[in-house]
Amino acid sequence: MDSAVPVAPEPVFAVVGPGAVGGLLAWLLKRAGHDVVAVGRPATVAAIRADGIEVRSDSFGDGVERLPASTEVPTGASVIVATKAYGLDDVLPGIVAARPVEVLSVLNGVEHMVALRAALSGVPVAGGSVTVSALRASTTVIDHRSAFLNVEVPEAAGGFAAVRALAGAGPQLRARGSEAEVLWAKFRLLSALALLTSYWRQSAGPALSEDPELTEAVVSEITACSTAEGVPASPLDLVRALHSVPGAMRTSLQEDLAAGRPSELDALGGALLRVGARHDLATPAIARIVAALGSNA
Repeated sequence: MDSAVPVAPEPVFAVVGPGAVGGLLAWLLKRAGHDVVAVGRPATVAAIRADGIEVRSDSFGDGVERLPASTEVPTGASVIVATKAYGLDDVLPGIVAARPVEVLSVLNGVEHMVALRAALSGVPVAGGSVTVSALRASTTVIDHRSAFLNVEVPEAAGGFAAVRALAGAGPQLRARGSEAEVLWAKFRLLSALALLTSYWRQSAGPALSEDPELTEAVVSEITACSTAEGVPASPLDLVRALHSVPGAMRTSLQEDLAAGRPSELDALGGALLRVGARHDLATPAIARIVAALGSNA
């Protein structure tokens, strides 16, 4: 009699939001031999079905991966949510209806986890972050611009099937710390960069040096918000991180606002203002930038 313990089959991985980040993750998972479905809007789904996903990358090489695409999340999938923050409300009902085995979110911001957990009671849910420079050159073509693709998840999510799959698919993956620590580590850097580059309409280097007093104020307010939320941070550490960013870097918030597209201004600046209000912290520099950007949107 065969006494071997049966091995549970690997779930289907559903990448919801196959844009620059989600499309790159789906491409890598498919290239590594996993069963992946790209879940998106009808036009995106049609394009992926016709052409696959093409990635151009100095790190991972160039190539096309042909993978299934659908407007619906497969039942029982392991879900990776990679939409823009403002797109979560649109896709959440479909994720809930699919009864996923787990959900890994890589959305920007810190507020989305409340909605995910409220809607997915009983489902393992984790918030992670992706650090990369990638641009969707067209619906199905992604330019991976940076020499890095870093995925960070909380230690508690280290056993997720999606995390194990990504760890072997190419990204540099780290599982450690709490969810709040993971989310705020990226949020501090991204919100400072996005707000300042968008406000000054310049790349990172010039935007950070345009008005040193404003940059200092934004950094101080962001780190105060992080500390108040239980994730201590120092302005000096954030300044060092900001100055390690390539000076020519532009942010997606900056690009979206300039093009008149929907943006993550509320998920970044708005979220900081709400944290400040909740903890009775003054955030005048952030409020000034958010007001200016909102009036120009």
